[in-house]
Amino acid sequence: MNKDFLVQEIIRLKKEKNAIILAHYYQDEEIQEIADFIGDSLELAKKAQNTNADIIVFAGVHFMAETAKILNPNKKVVLPDWNAGCSLADGCPPEDFKLFKEQHPDHIVVTYINCSAQIKAMSDLVCTSANAKKIIESIPVEQKIIFAPDENLGKYLQKETKRELVLWKGSCVVHEAFSLDKLIEIYNRNPTAKIAAHPESEEHILKAAHYIGSTSGIINFIKTDPTTVFIVATEAGILHELTKAVPDKTLIPAPTTDDNSCACSECAFMKMNTLEKLYLCLKNERPEMLIKDELRIQALKPIERMLELS
Repeated sequence: MNKDFLVQEIIRLKKEKNAIILAHYYQDEEIQEIADFIGDSLELAKKAQNTNADIIVFAGVHFMAETAKILNPNKKVVLPDWNAGCSLADGCPPEDFKLFKEQHPDHIVVTYINCSAQIKAMSDLVCTSANAKKIIESIPVEQKIIFAPDENLGKYLQKETKRELVLWKGSCVVHEAFSLDKLIEIYNRNPTAKIAAHPESEEHILKAAHYIGSTSGIINFIKTDPTTVFIVATEAGILHELTKAVPDKTLIPAPTTDDNSCACSECAFMKMNTLEKLYLCLKNERPEMLIKDELRIQALKPIERMLELS
C-alpha cells in the first residue's frame, strides 16, 4: 500500500474512532512520525493510564500492549502485530518463575516491566529501567529481594543500590549484542565522544560508558551534555527522535558482534510492526489485547505501586 494513503487513512481513522497511537522509541521511523506520543516503557505506561481515547493503538511489543490493557480495562487496546514479543518476557515462563519464587519464600519480588501479565501478577513491585533504582531503594534494607527477569539490569542495580538481589537469569538479545572490541575501536577514532548505555547491556559495556540510563535518560543526557559526539549503546530506533532533537551533534550507534546492514543493534520484535499493520489494526480494531479480570487485577497492584512511587 502507498505510504501517503496509509498516513492519510491512519489520521482519518484516529479522528473517527477517537484513537491514540502510543509508540516506543524503538519503532520504525514511519511509525514514530505518525504516533501521538513516543516514549520509553515508563512514559508509555503513564500515558496509557491518563488517556481519554476510546482506543489505544500500541506500537511496541506484546507486554507493552498488555500493560496498557491492565491499566485501562474499559478501553480497547490493539497492537499491529500479535507476534511482536520480547526475549526478556519470553525467557521467564510463569510456571518456572513460580517454582523459582517458591525457593525464596522470604523474598519480595520486583520485576522489570518487560515481562508477562502472569509474572507481574506474582510480583510485589514492577519497575522500569528509568525508576528501578528508586523502586529498590524504597524497600526496607532488611527485606530480601528477587529481581527478574533481566540479569544485567539486576547486576547493575546491585552495584548502584549496594543491595543483594536474587537474580533470574534472563537477558535482552538487543542489549547483549554489543561488541566491546568494536566499541573501543570507534571510541579510539572519536576520543572526545561520550558513550551512553542502557543498563540492560552487559557489564563490560557498562564499564566503558560515561552515562548509564533508561531510553529517556539517554535522550536527556545527550540533549543536555555539552559534548558533540556520542556513541549510543541501545536499540538504534532511539536515533530518529534524537537526531531531530540535537541536529548539531554526531550520534554513532554502538556496534554489534554481528556484521549486519546497519552496524547497530535492532530489535527484530519491535521492527515487526509496520505502517501497513498499524493501519489495518486501527481499521479492523484487531488484534485486540484481552486479559481475564482476575489476572488483570493481580497484575495491576504492582504496577500501581510503581506509578505511585514514580
